[in-house]
Amino acid sequence: EDLGMKHRLWVYSGRRGVHCWVCDDTVRKWSPALRAAAVEYLSLVKVGAPGGEHPLPALPSRLTTAVPPGWSRDGEEGEPLRAHPPPQHREPLQGEFPKKRDSVQRWELLKARMERTRRATGTGKSTPCYADWEIMLQYCFPRLDINVSKGVGHLLKSPFSVHPKTGRISVPLDLQRLDQFDPFMVPTISSLCHELDAAGDDKEQEDAGETEPKRRARDYKRTSLAPYVRVFEQFVEEMEHARRGELLRRSGKSPAG
Repeated sequence: EDLGMKHRLWVYSGRRGVHCWVCDDTVRKWSPALRAAAVEYLSLVKVGAPGGEHPLPALPSRLTTAVPPGWSRDGEEGEPLRAHPPPQHREPLQGEFPKKRDSVQRWELLKARMERTRRATGTGKSTPCYADWEIMLQYCFPRLDINVSKGVGHLLKSPFSVHPKTGRISVPLDLQRLDQFDPFMVPTISSLCHELDAAGDDKEQEDAGETEPKRRARDYKRTSLAPYVRVFEQFVEEMEHARRGELLRRSGKSPAG
């Protein structure tokens, strides 16, 4: 959004990662230098780097509101201190953490302390500390593969390819139903072969007069891959619609009613 990118297709890698295919015409023509600058802009917090010395920019402050509320439930006692808040905060926290029951209570303690320092900033009594923001981003913000993003000649993994280690299909993600996505339920090459065989057996008599390529091309709709293909088709349709609208705008014509 900040960089004006509109046509973004999110694709599960088949293992641990997610690919974002940015298909805007202007972005596809960016030089490696522009691509590297965009990735640097989005690489917000360096893991293990000292924090809390200066206010974070507006982008992270917006992102922290999107962090899931229950993200701090899974953690060890000392984890929030790995962001290295300044000593004046770290030492008191080390004394208070053992008194708290779980990671949620420890997180609330740290967050409240950071908020107090920021409120006191205007009075000149304290230096603002943003360790709580940095911790959220370190644990929840994605790690970007800089080389893939900036190198125009870098090999890319296509949607619907097969991950060589897991056998899972690299499927497009429906952002409207992202909370329902389970990477362990993604179709694999083996499961698709079984589903296609079953679909062929069920329709063998009905499609007796149809050629094999045509039957196979339609049979994917009878497999668990069908909803992911539809997500991809909708993305392409929306991008094509926007492209036609832009061409009409440049020509000065009005779209047909």
